[in-house]
Amino acid sequence: MIAFIVAIILGNVVSLLVFLGSKRFRTPQGYLKASLALADLAVGVLVVPYSAYREIATLLQEKDCNEALSTAVWGFHPCHVIGPVFAGCTFVSITTIFLLCIERSITVLKPLHKNLFVTKKRTIALIAFSWLLCFFLAVVPLLFSQNILLHYSPCSKMCNYVFSTGESARTSTGWNVILLFPTFDFSLLGGTFVINLITFAAIRQFSKARKQLAQPKVQSISNRPSFSDIKAAKTIAILTVSFSACFGPIAVFVVGSVLGYQWCEFSFYAFWILTSNSCWNVIIYSAMDRKFRRRTRELFFGKVLKRKRRCPGSNAGTAGHCGALLKEILHHECA
Repeated sequence: MIAFIVAIILGNVVSLLVFLGSKRFRTPQGYLKASLALADLAVGVLVVPYSAYREIATLLQEKDCNEALSTAVWGFHPCHVIGPVFAGCTFVSITTIFLLCIERSITVLKPLHKNLFVTKKRTIALIAFSWLLCFFLAVVPLLFSQNILLHYSPCSKMCNYVFSTGESARTSTGWNVILLFPTFDFSLLGGTFVINLITFAAIRQFSKARKQLAQPKVQSISNRPSFSDIKAAKTIAILTVSFSACFGPIAVFVVGSVLGYQWCEFSFYAFWILTSNSCWNVIIYSAMDRKFRRRTRELFFGKVLKRKRRCPGSNAGTAGHCGALLKEILHHECA
């Protein structure tokens, strides 16, 4: 758990510094990726540390003290915050990936009109709306069903939504509220996969056109997507597959819980596989995006890179030759 905390915080802080710290990345796509990193960062700052605290307290055999500290004076339990935060951040992640797919699809299908449809103001407004909607959905079970509670599960090692004691999941009126979670996620995931298929079908058509013509005429086609746009579409497709693979086990667990199954060991793997998704995004960016790698190196080794950019040579003689050559070029242009 401590390793997860370090990896999630470090990776997503780097992502936020890259996407928000440089004007080159302050684009609609960059803002959406920053929103995704912020949701993952919240998991590493709030959700995982509380689980680590509970497990360390249990290992130290301080169960009585642990229970006393986990409940405030007014009966407030940390799970009342941790549970909705984890659920809300999960919803934000899939919603942001869905918006990223729409943004890339417009860029690939309508490259000449992308600046009209996809603007920074619209993107920021959609991000704000998605956060409000997702966290509202996260508290819906607590607001609209008295049979659903939040408690720390010793099986999953996390704060979970559960039915109240003595209430059967099959007869409870809250079962349809709990099923709202996987329904919302799978609806967006299904739409995301459909949009990705449309996008890559268009990319495949452009690739076939290049191979068939293989002439300078192809370069005159102005409505084709650029190589960077195609690369970004592939990156977002990988993000979609990664999130789907991590979310699949938790969806199975939620449906099984509603049907009355008790999967203690499986719940641990399901929740922590989903948590691991918060580490994968920065790895995917580093593997697929050359500009992201370059900006990350600049963050850690900026002075070295700037020194290397002054001149391709490493000694003072070569630097002097570069300066003399530059003066000669300027002298000829002035003459």
